[in-house]
Amino acid sequence: MTRSVKGSTDHVVVVGAGLAGLAATLHLLGAGRRVTLVERDTGPGGRAGRLDLDGYRVDTGPTVLTMPDLADEAFAAVGDSLRARVHLTPLHPAYRASFADGSTLDVHTEAEAMTEEVARFAGPREAAGYTRLRTWLGRIHRAQMRRFIDANFDSPFDLLTPDLARLAALGGFGRLDRRIGAFLDDERLRRVFTFQALYAGVPPARALAAYAVIAYMDTVAGVYFPRGGMHALPRAMADAAADAGAELRYGEAVTALERSGDHVTAVVTANDRIPCDAVVLTPDLPVTYRLLGRRPRRPLRLTHAPSAVVLHAGTRHTWPQLAHHTISFGAAWRTTFDELTRRGELMSDPSLLITRPTTTDPSLAPPGRHLHYVLAPCPNTDIGPHGTAWAELGPRYRDHLVRTLEHRGLHGFADAIEEEALITPAHWLDQGHAAGTPFSAAHTFLQTGPFRPRNLVRGTDNAVLAGCGTTPGVGVPTTLLSGKLAAARITGASRRPATRRNGASR
Repeated sequence: MTRSVKGSTDHVVVVGAGLAGLAATLHLLGAGRRVTLVERDTGPGGRAGRLDLDGYRVDTGPTVLTMPDLADEAFAAVGDSLRARVHLTPLHPAYRASFADGSTLDVHTEAEAMTEEVARFAGPREAAGYTRLRTWLGRIHRAQMRRFIDANFDSPFDLLTPDLARLAALGGFGRLDRRIGAFLDDERLRRVFTFQALYAGVPPARALAAYAVIAYMDTVAGVYFPRGGMHALPRAMADAAADAGAELRYGEAVTALERSGDHVTAVVTANDRIPCDAVVLTPDLPVTYRLLGRRPRRPLRLTHAPSAVVLHAGTRHTWPQLAHHTISFGAAWRTTFDELTRRGELMSDPSLLITRPTTTDPSLAPPGRHLHYVLAPCPNTDIGPHGTAWAELGPRYRDHLVRTLEHRGLHGFADAIEEEALITPAHWLDQGHAAGTPFSAAHTFLQTGPFRPRNLVRGTDNAVLAGCGTTPGVGVPTTLLSGKLAAARITGASRRPATRRNGASR
């Protein structure tokens, strides 16, 4: 039995209306708690926010939705459903991978379509290897989901379950690139199934093979896009929470927590004092620890994931070689990870994620126009350029990215832009994100599972953490789970399937 908050938990204040806070709110409401949700911005979303650029509706955070059933579980807690609130379009292909040698691969999540595509791209032997890899990815996912991802930890000894032996037998504690290489010889294909480790903050050569669970989510479980953009998801969650009785208070930044000994008694904003029986804190870890007035002791300083530069560009036309999501790989690979995670340098030959959401939802741009989201991983501010340097560096790097896009076939990209916004690590710092990265603490071995910053903090007996910095980690699916796990710490609920409540007929 995992630890939970003791005493009365009738009224819970949730700080932050991002995906984690909204998931926690829905699960708490479903368990009969009264919930007040306090958010500093004027609406929900957090990292999954919305920026309006003269008719272009821009997602400021994640652009990839996988494992939508985890979001649906939060809606189900209050007798609602994701698909009643949000129209989801499955993406086919999930991604298009473009390589420096001019070759392209469409990444399908259906087994037969992807096997045929791999055979076309690299031959029948690689297609047979992909089939074996797909089976292994499914086993890796099943071995981890119940005990290691969708689970609260109180001690490293909580790892000692039969699933740990299954994970070890599957090679989950080897290195990711070597394990993928056991199935695929083609270096380009290996990139497709290992690049996800970068967003966990670890190069594939150093990442545990267990992190292939991210590739399972991206390449097997399916990739979806909500009509209205990714921001439609937090907006729908907030609406469901309001309909289920939550009090949503936007535009109120939390300035302090009142305490009586180890107990938080109230959440204080610039305008009000909100008494509470328990509190869920979802800001990034430095902000949360500052509010708590204490931080856990760790033998080693937290290591943070790389950051990102994002160029949002509204254009007069687009380019037919782009899919909804396109990964444009540079020729460099291993040196890229060295630059990002060790040398603190910008990528000399960048690999980029290009998302064109108007492929699926033209309403996100004015008629006849298109929206492009270009993400370039970059060093975080702990090891790379500091926040103030980006005032000068940002515009120069923006021009470098545009030239790179044009060199890779998006001819006339610069001239086609009519609205744009550039996001750099300085922006993430201003938002309170440690080391100027939206990807929080890296998923090194000593920052994963029971070794990740816990969602309970010693010295405070009724505060619980949620968000990508705590259990289980970075990404939309895991952030949603963090809210569920935080709610379970308060309600004492064991892990079980959600059941629909009285509102199920909505």
